[in-house]
Amino acid sequence: MSLDRFLLRLPKAELHVHLEGSMRPAVLLELARRNGIDLPVKDEAGLKRWFRFTDFEHFVQVYLACSRALRRPEDFQLLTLDVLAEQAYQNVVYTEAHFTISTHLANGANGGEVLAAMAEAIAEGERRYGVTLRLIPDIVRNVGVEPADRTLEWALEGLKRGIVVALGLSGSERLYPNEPFREHFAAARREGLHRVAHAGEHAGPESIRSVLEVCEAERIGHGVRAVEDASLVEELKTAQIPLEVCPTSNVCLGVVPDYASHSFDRLYRAGVALSVSSDDPAFFNTNLTLEYLRLHQTFGYTPAELARLSLDALRQSFLPEADRERLEESFREQFDALGRELFGAPIEAPAN
Repeated sequence: MSLDRFLLRLPKAELHVHLEGSMRPAVLLELARRNGIDLPVKDEAGLKRWFRFTDFEHFVQVYLACSRALRRPEDFQLLTLDVLAEQAYQNVVYTEAHFTISTHLANGANGGEVLAAMAEAIAEGERRYGVTLRLIPDIVRNVGVEPADRTLEWALEGLKRGIVVALGLSGSERLYPNEPFREHFAAARREGLHRVAHAGEHAGPESIRSVLEVCEAERIGHGVRAVEDASLVEELKTAQIPLEVCPTSNVCLGVVPDYASHSFDRLYRAGVALSVSSDDPAFFNTNLTLEYLRLHQTFGYTPAELARLSLDALRQSFLPEADRERLEESFREQFDALGRELFGAPIEAPAN
């Protein structure tokens, strides 16, 4: 029980979570009621059962239903504030969330209105809950260049508003190339946007090498198949390119057969920079606190090692340096207090 309490109250940063994939059944039910959307079931209990992951096709079905339910600016506000409330409950004080704006534009949303609504919700969430959210609009490989153009435009407007920190790349890495989006990421770099990309999840090391070259990715979403290439592992370690690892997602989507087979610990012991995230928590029946608990249960990580992973995520974030330093000091103070209260001794996260 002490460890459970420690992990819930542990100050955390999350770098790989999809906003649409964080929609709880209660929120989908409210959005469906607002917008006259038919759902397979009509109550929250039924939706909870429908949300339970069965296979990839079912996952896509639920994800698209949640995306289609977001119609009006106030819908995006509702989702954003709900996500921030959940993060505050878990003491996730800083979050960088992927957001597929191109889907919503294709569904008829007004990009400027969505941006303004989300900026307002993010500010309100910070005032109300004391936690911070920043967005990573992601280009989807398999929908073409025109939606990518619109994603970049929206991201740059979001950068001006202070709520967007990076341009992302998602979609099928096995079937669609990265090359068509080279200029989008070059433009992002010129304009001061960071760059991240999903890779090394359903495709192997060559996918990671491609996004490093084509997108100049500063962080890799997933990247767990890097272990298949020892030279790539060494390159990632030397360059300190962080991997945003989502263990439960990897198990659910068949990247690995079970937690014990996951490459997290091999990458950790090899010295690769890692952070822990939940990916699509509403669909995979997880959250960031549970991801830390499962690492402890599977690999035996100590409270000090888990605190170090939390601190590493903060250091790998795209927060301005002064804000990172301020939060790191707060994290260390909380580690100390939690250790004394729950374990009778301060917890000191190992240095890098």
